[in-house]
Amino acid sequence: MTFDDDTHPSWIDRIVRFSIGKKVVVFLLVLLGIGYGIRVAPFDWRIGGPLRDPVPVDAFPDIGENQQIVFTQWIGRSPQDIEDQITYPLTVSLLGIPEVKSIRSFSMFGFSSIYIIFKDGADFYWCRSRILEKLNSLTVGILPDDVQPVLGPDATAMGQVFWYTIEGRDDNGRATGGWDLNEIRTLQDYYVRYALMGVEGVSEVASVGGFVKEYQVDIDPDRMRINGVTLEDVVAAVQAANRDVGARTIEVNRVEYLVRGIGFIKRVEDLEMTVIKRNGRVPIFIKQVANVSLGPAARQGALDKGGSDAAGGVVVVRYGSNPLEVIRAVKQKILEISPGLPKKQLADGTVSQLKIVPFYDRTELIRETLGTLKTALSNEILVTVGVVVFSLLHLGSAILISGLLPLAVLFCFIAMKGFGVDANIVALSGIAIAIGTMVDMGIILVENILRHLDENDSGQSRLETIYRATREVGGAVLTAVATTIISFLPVFAMEAAEGKLFRPLAFTKTFALLASLVTALFIIPPVMHLVLTVRVRHRRRGWLPYEAMLYAGGIIGIAVDWRVGLVIGFFGGYGLAAPWFPDRIRRWTNAARIGLCGSGVGLFLAHHWNPIGVEKGLILNTVFVFLTM
Repeated sequence: MTFDDDTHPSWIDRIVRFSIGKKVVVFLLVLLGIGYGIRVAPFDWRIGGPLRDPVPVDAFPDIGENQQIVFTQWIGRSPQDIEDQITYPLTVSLLGIPEVKSIRSFSMFGFSSIYIIFKDGADFYWCRSRILEKLNSLTVGILPDDVQPVLGPDATAMGQVFWYTIEGRDDNGRATGGWDLNEIRTLQDYYVRYALMGVEGVSEVASVGGFVKEYQVDIDPDRMRINGVTLEDVVAAVQAANRDVGARTIEVNRVEYLVRGIGFIKRVEDLEMTVIKRNGRVPIFIKQVANVSLGPAARQGALDKGGSDAAGGVVVVRYGSNPLEVIRAVKQKILEISPGLPKKQLADGTVSQLKIVPFYDRTELIRETLGTLKTALSNEILVTVGVVVFSLLHLGSAILISGLLPLAVLFCFIAMKGFGVDANIVALSGIAIAIGTMVDMGIILVENILRHLDENDSGQSRLETIYRATREVGGAVLTAVATTIISFLPVFAMEAAEGKLFRPLAFTKTFALLASLVTALFIIPPVMHLVLTVRVRHRRRGWLPYEAMLYAGGIIGIAVDWRVGLVIGFFGGYGLAAPWFPDRIRRWTNAARIGLCGSGVGLFLAHHWNPIGVEKGLILNTVFVFLTM
């Protein structure tokens, strides 16, 4: 590769010169970038298998505080007792944790909740470690002896991504009923919950609704007074009864036997026959002073579905996990455990089996979020093809510029993965907003290269001409991008909820602009030089791309859409027949091909957008689209 005398080249000029001269290196780097971009792209692509490591994607950004929850339960105590003996001492002790911004506490009947708000810069799991250290180092006597504070799940308020109920269904999927809420809640607590907790990325599976089954001992004060039994005696007897105890061993005929007492309660009769005390040699059982039964625990909430009580659970995603991947794994686990759910035959002969029925699934919202970017990208490609075709009258340039848009978006995903920017509706909007500017840089560069090639009368090589054309506008393009990025500096300086909401947009727009700058300055020039200078010597090899287009058009027309297949097949057929056209007819057919392409794009956009309304008809909408292009 040789260039004319070029004194004091800038660093951009050196990179452009290298990219034009070392096309193999550039194309290898592009292929590497495409592969890695597909690996981290947030779209729901079923490719790559274990190699896929997509950017975490959610429907909307998490603008909540950096918050941790300490929950303490003290059953049967009043809110004032909870406040005095648990909430206040714990709050005072937790104030000494570093990076704490504020603490909010609530005392309710039987439990206490303390919300610790950390500064935004503090690491999520570092905050949890500091809280656990503080809880483990509490001075003896600060809390009651039978009270143990616990740290909430490692998730945020936006982590509730999947809600479900457990319902009886027949073989056709129709609701059958026939199941008690306590049966469903028991299944949820001891089978479904444990199965879903084992899914990678799940922080917590909380049970909601139904009745928690418990043994209930309803004491009779009169009978207690007659038998000389106090409430403390009953409580101590119940606590001591539900456990196994071990003893020593005895040896009989050289065989050693282990002696132990079995005391776990398995039915109501076991609890009724528990001895409270003895009056002389007469034992007093619990059934003599109380009524023992199975019943539901007191509820402080319910799950309503269609106006009736239901039971189910909510899946909470672990902090930093990919909600879309976690939901997919949860659904797969539900399919695995569903055959093992119990079934029964109802009085009318219907066989009812419990099924896990989702009623809130964030997957659709996430897919619609990704669909917003897909729609914006596809529409922008079509608009680019139409604008470039009508302005430059060069179909190859339109395909080149629009084809580099997906490449720039893949590079943007790589930057998002590296900087830890999650994909959501706000972040992806930054890419959609930047698409127009991304196209502009490609159009400016391609138009300048084509103009220099048309005006090249000095016999200068095409390689030198493309380099000069790129150098002429490279500085201006870089300045325009830098100005746009600098204008976003105030957005990067935002804090709290505003920063969490708008900083991802600033990051993604900046990544998209930088990616488009790289593709425009360092990928378009070598591609243009390759396309405009390489000549296929063997005629058969020159026909292969057009034959491939002809075959692809037929396959797409049968499998996808006959209109798309017809357009692709038309261009393939034209490429095969063009060498036999006379020069005068070839010029007319080339113009007709460009006009057909632009007209097709305009008709598709008019039919898809209907910019002035459906009632105006396709013709007026098409005219409006052509005028705006």
